[in-house]
Amino acid sequence: MTLVGKRRKARELAMQMLFQSDVGKQTPDEVRKTFWQARDEVDAGTRSFAEDLFRVATARGSEIDALIEEHSKNWRLVRMAAVDRNVLRMAVGELIGFPGSPSPIVIDEALEIARRYSAPESVDFLNGVLDAVARSRK
Repeated sequence: MTLVGKRRKARELAMQMLFQSDVGKQTPDEVRKTFWQARDEVDAGTRSFAEDLFRVATARGSEIDALIEEHSKNWRLVRMAAVDRNVLRMAVGELIGFPGSPSPIVIDEALEIARRYSAPESVDFLNGVLDAVARSRK
């Protein structure tokens, strides 16, 4: 697997961890205890980046959620589909927690994950929110 493939896999895993925490109402520590048990095939670098993304997204959750709500016109976070909400959290977490990650790449990767896990009509919405958040951070 290439570095790009490993980074996308890490982002996908981070989104899944956020989803598990959100929908399962689990603490970050509870998620970490169970999440990696069935994922022995994940290499250390991919796992490390996924953990870093998850850590930022959970530690800065209030800030991330506020940014999402500020830039998602007329949509409250609780009314968004759980997958969409957690794709946004993962991507916004990377945008604010990893300033060296180019925002176009972060957005593109989030949209690719959304194409796999979310409804087709969600992709444009997610793109708009992420683009607005990225522009506000410059």
